[in-house]
Amino acid sequence: MTTTNQTSKLRMALIGGGGAGFIGKVHATAATLDREADLVAGAFSSNPERSKAAASEFGVPADRAYGTYQELLERESQLPADQRVHFVSIATPNFTHCEIACAAMEAGFHVVCDKPMTTNLDDAAKMVATAEQTGRVFALTHNYSGYPMMRQVRDMVANRELGDIIAVRATYVQGWMHGMEPGADQARGAWKSDPLKNGRAGSLGDVGTHAFHLASFATGLQPESLLSHMQSYSKHHELDDYGHAMIRFNNGATGMVTWSQMTHGRLNDLAIEIDGTKAAVTWRQEEPNQLFVRSLGQPTKVYERNPGANYMTATASAACRIPGGHPEAFFEAFANVYRNAFADMRKVNAGETLDRAASIYPNVYDGQKGVRFMTRCLESADNASSWKSW
Repeated sequence: MTTTNQTSKLRMALIGGGGAGFIGKVHATAATLDREADLVAGAFSSNPERSKAAASEFGVPADRAYGTYQELLERESQLPADQRVHFVSIATPNFTHCEIACAAMEAGFHVVCDKPMTTNLDDAAKMVATAEQTGRVFALTHNYSGYPMMRQVRDMVANRELGDIIAVRATYVQGWMHGMEPGADQARGAWKSDPLKNGRAGSLGDVGTHAFHLASFATGLQPESLLSHMQSYSKHHELDDYGHAMIRFNNGATGMVTWSQMTHGRLNDLAIEIDGTKAAVTWRQEEPNQLFVRSLGQPTKVYERNPGANYMTATASAACRIPGGHPEAFFEAFANVYRNAFADMRKVNAGETLDRAASIYPNVYDGQKGVRFMTRCLESADNASSWKSW
């Protein structure tokens, strides 16, 4: 790979994300938000003709629009170092992530992958091994960890402002599945109801993994065992669309993760509550610029996203782009994952060794942890909601 200084832009290729898909456009917007990268190539569909036709939607020239991801990797690898892409972003169905990501890393490219990382633990182990062997950056878009106030929470927990953590509750509930009818054509995401393409984790994989990652990101706690109960209420598929997981953590704390896409009136309601021996915090994704801090006998404190304020940590302030009172939300949080991954890409491109343990963005180990969470939830639910060791 070519070396890159701190001011030159990184070059991006997008795999998937064409057509009516939502997440491909999000990747393209977030990656280029801070003008650190340009989207210059892509393979936007599994259909070669549709892939090439979609290039104009992303501003990609026809000669860098490829029919397949294999063609993209081969052709880009043959370009001069100052022209080929530095990284690929993967916005394809879950079952393809492992094959594409490993091929990209083996070809010398960094990877930003949509979640969940893959559908099973064998693939997850292969992706970890490939990332370690190649030394490439692997970032996973659990983008909600990019919100400034969530990074504030992470610092507060690490600084013991909450005391010892005794419980964490993370919920991610939506209601859009009530509008789906069996056999109806879906504008996007039809593969999510197919267990061969999505994996067996339905809403668990789609939104439950986000809630679990947020709890892990904020607290740093390691699960020891979990118990899960899952249901399928929607008529359009048989995968789970509602579930709970109770978690025992290594410090004795209790966790509860709830996910649903069958809750009337909920749009994208991701929330987390953390109880400590000194204080408790509450944060909601739909009101992302406020963090509530409570302590017995004290008035409730409202921390507002306000970079540079004396209560804001350096990490949280660094995740902000505009002054307090000007709302920041989904795109900015997504872009923070990219921005932090870009910093590591530049270091690796300059010949430095990657320190994955120091990364604040979700990496390949976080992805493996998420796949383990899905696997253990499915195992528990399959066995009459019995406890499963982590």
